[in-house]
Amino acid sequence: MNITKERILQAIQESEYILTSTHNKLCLPIINRIYKKMINGIKFDDIKVCDSTIIDGHHRYISSILANMKLEEAKSSKTSATIEYDWLDIEFVEEEWDTKDKILRLNELDALYNNISLEKIIELTK
Repeated sequence: MNITKERILQAIQESEYILTSTHNKLCLPIINRIYKKMINGIKFDDIKVCDSTIIDGHHRYISSILANMKLEEAKSSKTSATIEYDWLDIEFVEEEWDTKDKILRLNELDALYNNISLEKIIELTK
């Protein structure tokens, strides 16, 4: 699937699992990597939520909506600096935010968390 802002907004609109964002910019390559893992059965940590607002886990949330999965939520809290954004106002950038080393480390952690080989994780994200 070609993941675009339009596809993301459509998936959110069609979903019954709606949360609010506290980020005004998200990374499409990260969403794409996580989505590929999710549709292949890779499990992820809970996202942190306060009421119906995502505090941590925005890329996982979007990926889960696209993969038609619901992630577990861990209770979190807002601060006075927390700003909520409408999904229509969020910028989804093509720029890669993660370094190759960070992607490798995340893949290692996902392999460990899911008790599968690093090679399998890498294969799933191609």
